[in-house]
Amino acid sequence: MSVSDLVRVQYFFVSFMQKTMTNPFLQIEDLHKTFSVKAGPARTVAARAVDGVSLTVAPGEVVGLVGESGCGKSTLGRLVLGLLPPTSGRVIVEGRDIASLNKSALRALRRKMQVIFQDPFASLNPRMRVRDIITEPLVIHDLAKRSDLDARAVELLGKVGLPADAAMRYPHEFSGGQRQRIGIARALACRPSFIVADEPVSALDVSVQAQIINLLEEIQKEMELSFLFIAHDLNLVRYFSDRVAVMYLGKIVEIAPAEEIYRSPSHPYTEALLADIPVLDPTIKKKRILLKGDIPSPTSIPPGCRFHTRCLYRFEPCDKIVPRTTDLGNGHFVDCHLRG
Repeated sequence: MSVSDLVRVQYFFVSFMQKTMTNPFLQIEDLHKTFSVKAGPARTVAARAVDGVSLTVAPGEVVGLVGESGCGKSTLGRLVLGLLPPTSGRVIVEGRDIASLNKSALRALRRKMQVIFQDPFASLNPRMRVRDIITEPLVIHDLAKRSDLDARAVELLGKVGLPADAAMRYPHEFSGGQRQRIGIARALACRPSFIVADEPVSALDVSVQAQIINLLEEIQKEMELSFLFIAHDLNLVRYFSDRVAVMYLGKIVEIAPAEEIYRSPSHPYTEALLADIPVLDPTIKKKRILLKGDIPSPTSIPPGCRFHTRCLYRFEPCDKIVPRTTDLGNGHFVDCHLRG
């Protein structure tokens, strides 16, 4: 490891320790979400979308959540925001279980928790002007006078890099990247403490993705926001996140500080995801790990380790015994028989 790499690792470790020593803003405890799915004219089966997830997010911390499509990332984000009721488990925000809050208290809490959606066009009302879109949260929560809305709209547009005259235009008049900036401005209107970013750049061109991520990083540092950053692109997650949680079939199978998980992944699934990141230098040969088959259905989760049907290192206990969570130190936890 080079000196610069060592300094970078030490920086991220110190930053991680400073944030995790404080009381968490968000605490998820053994969270489950099961949906009933029709399997025939008179038969339903249970789909375990989120299956025993525990996670914390400290004030000002960015936690990246990665995994294949269908593993439950977006469902977890909706559970955290209270948009879906959990089947069991708890979501605790600033020490309060959101399931126990009355309507008034939950409404007040929603000001602190916002979301940036994946599709920057479908998430914006095409019949509303940008000015009305980004100031609507202020009207709903009675956070600004009507006479101040125009000034707040211009202020929010400037924060996300859009001109003041954008306020009177409609969403269809903007590019994908500009529409996502509008979505970010709306999320910032109530001055939140926590944002769920649900794959906020996956629908954008690669060149625009970098601009949006840089914008989110600037805003996060300026406002000291906490993020649950859901994404497919592991390079973006590494750049933006303090910690990374790897999710497979409704369960977090590995979590660690970002630099730690990229330097020494400990779960076979994490290894496979990292091996799939393209290398720009054609002279470097990178070992690829090809996973067998597709992710199993959440209606029929395999016994034992849920990854054993695709794992290259599978051995006898894997298909029978659920692996326990192993603490590897430095905030690194993994569910794997190889490490237990």
